[in-house]
Parts: sequence; structure tokens; C-alpha cells
Amino acid sequence: MARPNDKTRRRLLGGVGVAVTAALVGFAAVDAGDGTAGADPRAKLTVMAPAAPGGGWDLAAREAQQALRAASIVNNVQVVNVPGAGGTIGLTQFADFDPDPTNLMMTGTVMEGAITVQGSSVDLEDTTPIAKLAEDYEVFIVPEDSPYETIDDFVEAWQEAPSSHAIGGGGLGGTDHLLAGLFAREVGVDPGDINYVSYPGGGEVLTALLSGTVEIGVSGYNEFSDQIEAGNLRALALSAEEPVDGIDAPTFIEQGIDVNLPNWRGIVAPAGITTAERDELVAIIDEMVASDEWQDTLRRNSWEPAVVTGDDFVEFIAEDQARVDAIIEELGL
Repeated sequence: MARPNDKTRRRLLGGVGVAVTAALVGFAAVDAGDGTAGADPRAKLTVMAPAAPGGGWDLAAREAQQALRAASIVNNVQVVNVPGAGGTIGLTQFADFDPDPTNLMMTGTVMEGAITVQGSSVDLEDTTPIAKLAEDYEVFIVPEDSPYETIDDFVEAWQEAPSSHAIGGGGLGGTDHLLAGLFAREVGVDPGDINYVSYPGGGEVLTALLSGTVEIGVSGYNEFSDQIEAGNLRALALSAEEPVDGIDAPTFIEQGIDVNLPNWRGIVAPAGITTAERDELVAIIDEMVASDEWQDTLRRNSWEPAVVTGDDFVEFIAEDQARVDAIIEELGL
């Protein structure tokens, strides 16, 4: 599926204007007054999480906020949420920002897929890539009282009536959706027959799952980890290639299903910032990922360190967007 080539920066889903405007009050304040003159990212940063509170980008943004503050790297760090359309609503807003180096946005695999599936008029080329931070993995989960004890139990029921079993996850084209499609193809279910219900964040997926609106939930492991550890949810399968330390969940591969899909998270700045400003932001992130506070974040969340910065990150995004686009085309999503 080809993405539109025009860069007119048209708004996606204009009906969300009020909610998005409210969420962006923090950014509006940053851009007011003297603009970017004297902007100092060591003094303040505002990080957009382009998803609802409780989601993976929200978690990554708030973990970065805590590490930057606790390690005394940046004095004041704020996080704002702009949910919707797999992050492309936030991306569209962010692409219109002035070139202010005190504004950042979380991004990752989910956004790459949504850019294509949602037909976004902007993409990550309309930002300044700063750093890839880490990778985590997706998990398929069910409530503790679900009849599905294993992933094979679900596959057996799914194969008989694919559209009768709702799967809840993040935005269309995101990692959750791609994983559901790859899983379906591998077990002989037509990806086009999936009854996939998208939500703006992991918190909403959890609510839908516990209320019985969907039978299976899929999102980043850490969005469900507390409920899994409390015994309220059961993890059926993890999207890692190999077992991950600290995660008590079998991988798809361990269960004979040849599916794995990492989910990376990274940070971008607005387009048009200077090379010196980009280099300063890279230096800030380098200090953050080297800090004890960030190392503790990786351990607590069972994230895999995967730091790529600057020009190498630009190249990574181009290659990974092509990879995700190929999966989407192959699956017919």
C-alpha cells in the first residue's frame, strides 16, 4: 500500500480538533512569545507521547522524563499526550511545529505502520531523528478466567471462526495490528478475516479485555505486566525471538509458531533545527542512556538497550519504514 507523496501537511481526522488542541496547550506555551530564540533543552524539554496515558509511548516518555530529571541532565521535563490514529495525529501536529529544540516526540514501530495504513500526509522524514532508545516486545494476553490456557487453545477456536473472536490492540497498522496479522498468516487464518479492534492506548485495551469486549489483548508486555504478575491476566505468547530475562511468558517460536516482532521506541525533534541543536539533543540522550537511572529503567521494564543516534538513526528509520511497509503489503492490511 503506497503512502501519499504530497507534503501539504493536511490535518488527519479533523474532528479531533478540540481534544488535540487541549492536549497541546503545553506545546503552544513553548512556541509563544520569543519563539525559538534562546531555547535551551538543558533547561526545559516538552515530550509528546502520541498516544493515550497508559500506553507504551506514554510509559517511555515518562521514564525518560524521570531519568533526565533524576540524573540532573535537564532541569524541567514535561510530557503531554496526543492520542489517536496510531500516533499519526500527534505526528501531523508535530510536523507543523516551529524548529524549537525544546520540543521532542516519542515514536517507533507503531507509528511507521500507521503512517502507511492511515495514509498520513506526513511521515518521519518531516522530523529530525535524534535517537532510538530501546526495544521491547508484544504479548498476547487473556483474562485469568479465559477458556484459553495456551496460544494453541485460541488458535483452534480462531481457525474455526476467525471473525467471531475479537482481538484488541493499538492503532491500525501499528505493531499490535502487524503482529496479529503475522500470527494469523502463520496459523492459516486470512489476515483480512481478523476481527481487530483498535484502541488509543494499552489502558483502553486492558479495559476492553477485562470487560469482555475483546477476547484477546495485544500490546507491549509492560503495559500489562502488573496485571499479569497479580494473576488477573495470563500471557499466552511473547513476540521475542528468544526468551527474555524478567518476562515469564513463552514466545510464539517456543510454541511452534514462527513469529517475532520487536517494537522499538525513539525520540525525534521538529524539522528545521540546526545541526548544533541536533547534536546537543543527541548529547543529552547519550547522557541519559548512560545514567544509572536509565539503566534501572531498562531493568524494571525488561527493555533491550538499542541505542542508535544522529545520522545512523536517520538511516535506520528509512530501512525500518521500508520493512514495515513490506509487511503491510504482504498481509494486505
